[in-house]
Amino acid sequence: MIVTRGLTKRFGSVLAVDQVDLDVREGDRFGFLGPNGSGKTTVIRMLLGLVFATSGEIEMLGRPIPSRVREVLPEVGALVEGPSAYGHLSGRANLALIDAAGRTGRRRTRRRRVEEALEQVGLAGIDGRPVRKYSLGMRQRLGLAAALLRAPRLLVLDEPTNGLDPQGIREIRDLLVRLNEAGTTVFLSSHQLAEVEQLCTRVGIVDGGRLVLQSELSALRPATGRVIVRSPDADRAAAELDGQVASRDGDQLVVTGTDPAALNARLVTAGLRVIEIRPERSSLEDLVLKLTGPGTDRIDRDAGQPGTAPSPAAGDAP
Repeated sequence: MIVTRGLTKRFGSVLAVDQVDLDVREGDRFGFLGPNGSGKTTVIRMLLGLVFATSGEIEMLGRPIPSRVREVLPEVGALVEGPSAYGHLSGRANLALIDAAGRTGRRRTRRRRVEEALEQVGLAGIDGRPVRKYSLGMRQRLGLAAALLRAPRLLVLDEPTNGLDPQGIREIRDLLVRLNEAGTTVFLSSHQLAEVEQLCTRVGIVDGGRLVLQSELSALRPATGRVIVRSPDADRAAAELDGQVASRDGDQLVVTGTDPAALNARLVTAGLRVIEIRPERSSLEDLVLKLTGPGTDRIDRDAGQPGTAPSPAAGDAP
């Protein structure tokens, strides 16, 4: 769905994106991760033809970008750098204008498509107030509704849950899973690593403009050697496992140095109820910090010298 080869972008002397080779496959839920200023938004803008690459190649839906971007964009829904809208108009009026400009379908079905998009993002009951009076979360939902008007094959989203409360984040995550299961490939950047961990099937991590890792998410989280146990008899379980419980949070115990099957058999034999038992795995947050945090071999994008922090001017986009 998305392939880049040697994708590079310079803003004057600043190397913002450095030889990025992305491979986003049909059916992926792909998380594009990295610190602020790592080049994520610049890559997304190049994918959509909003910024021209300095060098390298881009293909989306099997067609070259930017030369055939007008053919590709009708099949792509996008939300980049926050939603834009006419502040004096209502959300429905804004979506109707977007639908008309994009020619996404027949005029007589426009109202239905707008209402369906609003319902999908949790804005079905919205009133006629102007968008300038919307909260940040409402604006974000409206931007996602605009991306869904085209019933896209590919969704390209930059921080789609920005400004949402925990319930809203979960609703958007569930929506993206449903869309993906119905055939839409999802490519998103996010700082919500816990959400990416629950949503995405593959990830790419950028740092200093470079793609430092790209893989199936399931292959990136090795077992820690500890076991997570959930039990309504957590007090008794902790007593039974005295000396092996590394931590506890409510009905959940983290147990050291044991095999899950053997541990389960021990607890059940002791007459304890077990709701869940599984190996603990290292978190996506741990992995991202390991690859992009202090002490990693960063590249100075101005001077090209290792071991120097990136220039503050090398943001995602000037």
